[in-house]
Formats: sequence, structure tokens, C-alpha cells
Amino acid sequence: MPREFRSYRVEAIVLKHADWGEADRILTLFTRGRGKLRAIAKGVRKIRSRRAGHLEPFTRVSLQLARGKNMPIVTQAETIDAHLALRDDLIAIGHASYVVELLDRFTYEEGENAALFRLLADTLARLEGADNHARLVLRYYEIRLLDIVGFRPELFHCLACGETIQAQDQYFSAEQGGVLCPKCGRETSGARPISMDALRYLRYFQRSPYTQAKRAKPSPQVHREMESLMQHYLTYVLERGLNTPRFLKQIQ
Repeated sequence: MPREFRSYRVEAIVLKHADWGEADRILTLFTRGRGKLRAIAKGVRKIRSRRAGHLEPFTRVSLQLARGKNMPIVTQAETIDAHLALRDDLIAIGHASYVVELLDRFTYEEGENAALFRLLADTLARLEGADNHARLVLRYYEIRLLDIVGFRPELFHCLACGETIQAQDQYFSAEQGGVLCPKCGRETSGARPISMDALRYLRYFQRSPYTQAKRAKPSPQVHREMESLMQHYLTYVLERGLNTPRFLKQIQ
């Protein structure tokens, strides 16, 4: 087999790892050119391993992979961005863990998705400098991820009657995938109220680049409402809850 087919280089972000055997680890990676894949890092748990520090979760890394029998084998690793600030405290770890868990749940080992890679890389970088704006970074990430993976919620027209949503409190149906006008919402089982302010900000995130979206200043109450609504919708779409939101609530 030609050399170029036995070994190849990828740019990746480490989503998670699991111990394997006595000294190895299996890595779950999201790569720029090949989407999500798993690879094995041999001997990385040994004290003298030079690759261990390059293969921690949240790290953006350049990898040389060799084709193995069951999965690729990491032969070289070079850090591009370690995102060390995301490991400074439990809350930062929780936020970054939520980002990678959400992407992991929505993706399979199914090939390239450059837009999703950019969103993941940008979001981890934004979280490093987020300070008190981490909640805004996460809501923007949720909305954009849903766009990319095909579950964009409808926020501008009532899904039941088709009427344009007016500037007033509305309803949101996870089952139908978006907003309902007050009349249709009251008649729909499982629909939840959504305030005008929460809907306005979600719509703003959906149609704006981050350079504009980051200027938004929702109140703490609106932040909580958006977070609750997005968790409700994500849980419905994924058909199960996420682990990291519970962890964040415990440490906060």
C-alpha cells in the first residue's frame, strides 16, 4: 500500500477519552476534514509519554494518524490551542464539557462537516474569554448547532396557522419544532409559554453573526428562560437528557 494511504494528518479537537488496556487511551475526535472519528493513542498513560498533554479534552491539535486494524493510531501530536483557561475552575470545565457533549450527541462518524468544526473551535475560544458572558456564548452555540445539524427551530411564523409572529408573548412546541401564536399555543398539548424578550433574543442569535450577537444583553431572568427552553427542545430532539447541565447546576 502506498505510504500516503497508510498515514495521514488531521486537525482535530479532542472531545473525550477513555482508558484502554494498561497504558492506552481511545480518543473521540472531531476533525476538520473527516468529521467525528475515534483513534487509539498507544502508551499515552505512561509517565514518560510525550503525547499525553496534547490529547486532553478541549485541546485543538494536529495529529498524524496511521491506519490500524480497527481504528486509526496516533503516531504524532502537536497542540494548536490547549485552551488552558477552560480547565481553571469547575464552571469553565462544565461549560466546555457541555459544548463537546452536545456536539458528540448530535454527530456520528459520518464524514466531513467543516461548519460544525468551525463552530466548535470558535465556541471553545469564545468561552476562554467569556467571563460573565458564558451563558450568551452557550445559547448562541445551541442555536447555530441546531441550524447545522438540521433541527433549526422555527421562530418567525406560527407552525400551526402560518401567521407571522407578532411582538407579544407566544408559545413554543418542541414536538412541532418552534413557535406557536397565542391562539394556537393554548390549543396545543405540551406547548410552553415563551416571553417576547426571550423569543426576540433567540431570533437575533439565529440570524446574526457572533460579532453582532455578542452585543446582546438579556436580563438574568431572560437568560434562565432561554436556557430552560433550549434544554427542553434539545432533550426532545435527542430523546434523552444531557449530563453536563445537571453537573453545572450542582457546582453553581
